[in-house]
Order: sequence, then structure tokens, then C-alpha cells
Amino acid sequence: VQLQASGGGLVQAGGSLRLSCATSGRTFSSTAMAWFRQQPGKEREFVVAISNTGIRTISADSVKGRLTISRDNAKRTVTLQMNSLKVEDTAVYYCAARYGSVQWRTSQYDSWGQGTQVTVSS
Repeated sequence: VQLQASGGGLVQAGGSLRLSCATSGRTFSSTAMAWFRQQPGKEREFVVAISNTGIRTISADSVKGRLTISRDNAKRTVTLQMNSLKVEDTAVYYCAARYGSVQWRTSQYDSWGQGTQVTVSS
């Protein structure tokens, strides 16, 4: 499967951004999707994930109520709506895919996009 993330950029603290991830090469409706992020010098960390049907989502505590994941199975896309952004949200954001149930561990995902930079200024 191929994943293509887009939508990153520079935004002031308190602002919003929307990231998108387009997919191809896999039965999207059978795939759980997630967003991870990685800051310089740190390990990649879980942000949010959504089940194949879109019914179930899970989020890291640090982003609950601010970053929301959704999907459109007809368009084979996943969206990360980022509101009330903080400086500490600055990172490279990656979309990821896996067959099966939604998970939060990095090792559970076998397909990754190229990453998109999000920078939040104070």
C-alpha cells in the first residue's frame, strides 16, 4: 500500500491545520489508519487512530479534544483535523496503515507515508 500525506505547514499557537493522507493499493475499507508524529531526537509517537469502519477512534491523552481523525472510505482518504495547536505539537506527522483492529503501537503498522512537517510558532 502507498500512503501520501499532505497539508503540513507553519501556524501560530492556537491555530488550526488539516492533514490528509491519500491511499492506494490496498482494500481501504479493511484497513485501520493512524497518525503518528516524531520530534527531532525523539522516538515516533502515537497520535490518533481510526478503525476501518470509522466507528472507533483512539487518541493520545496529549491531543484529546484538539486533534481529531476521520476517514472517507469512498475517497480512500484519512484526515487529521488539528485545532488549538500548541508549540509542542511541532513535529513531522506520518500516516500509517494496518489490516485488522485499531492499535496505538508503532510496530503494529506496516505501511507508512513519507511524513509532513507541522510547525507551531509561539
